Amino acid sequence: MAQPLALTSGEPAGIGPDITLAAWLRRRELDLPPFYLLGDRAALAERAKTLGLTVEFAEVSAEEASAAFARALPVVATGKVATARPGKPDGTSADAALASIRQAVADVASGKASAVVTNPIAKNVLYRAGFRHPGHTEFLAELAAHGGTAPQPVMMLWSPALAVVPVTIHVSVREALAQLSTDLIVSTARIVVADMKAQFGLASPRLAVAGLNPHAGEDGTLGMEDIEIVAPAIEILRRDGIAARGPLPADTMFHAAARKTYDCALCMYHDQALIPIKTVAFEDAVNVTLGLPFIRTSPDHGTAFDIAGSGKANPSSLIAALRLAARMAAASS
Repeated sequence: MAQPLALTSGEPAGIGPDITLAAWLRRRELDLPPFYLLGDRAALAERAKTLGLTVEFAEVSAEEASAAFARALPVVATGKVATARPGKPDGTSADAALASIRQAVADVASGKASAVVTNPIAKNVLYRAGFRHPGHTEFLAELAAHGGTAPQPVMMLWSPALAVVPVTIHVSVREALAQLSTDLIVSTARIVVADMKAQFGLASPRLAVAGLNPHAGEDGTLGMEDIEIVAPAIEILRRDGIAARGPLPADTMFHAAARKTYDCALCMYHDQALIPIKTVAFEDAVNVTLGLPFIRTSPDHGTAFDIAGSGKANPSSLIAALRLAARMAAASS
């Protein structure tokens, strides 16, 4: 039997508990891979009561989770009690969320779990508690370093219709321009290609590389960055034997016919990548962190405090994240 997936609790006051419960209740209908939640059983049971759901829980070890999954939602305790109510994070929120992430990574590293799947966190809540990372992606890279040099994390948003990677991630547009370099584009692309081969089973991934400026700079009349930064990166990638083309005008890259010509769109900044995928695949897009020594996926949405505990949360993206994590783990085993 394959190792289960380690699912983090995310922000306890958000919709993470709601979509976790909804996914487990549909496990047979959807033939979901076994997973366990790292968190507080009492808090999860209280959320089930709020939602009017009948759910059996089993507080187990990671090693016992797969056997329990069919009859009960396995919960592995982290030692952190969450008291936050739906939509109202409190002083327990940050500790509970971070302990869950740390334990999930440790479980994968020790072979107890096959992949990490993360529920949404509230970064503003974590920042108030002293969290110093821009987001999940960067924190996971630090955990992967084990005190050494952190790997370069690459954020991919994946769906059956479109996969995108922003070269610069959670920074302002001004900072994105400062960070963007030929070397960064090349290193990001190499990680994308390596992991799409190893974890997605693609023999020769095709990359479409977006230009930074409108019309990819219009031969320099709208900015020289595409000539001086982006184009040299593409030439290096081609010399590596990577199927990369561009710089392409970003406004014509994402219609249905264009999407059929590549496996991943490499974009220069956050919104250039995330606007198209959230338009095309809002319900089933999955956040995947490439470049780590373990597999990590996540729903592509936030904590949605306004609907937490209401029964309105859609579990589709979490279900897609669980399925993709299991697929990637099987491909890389």
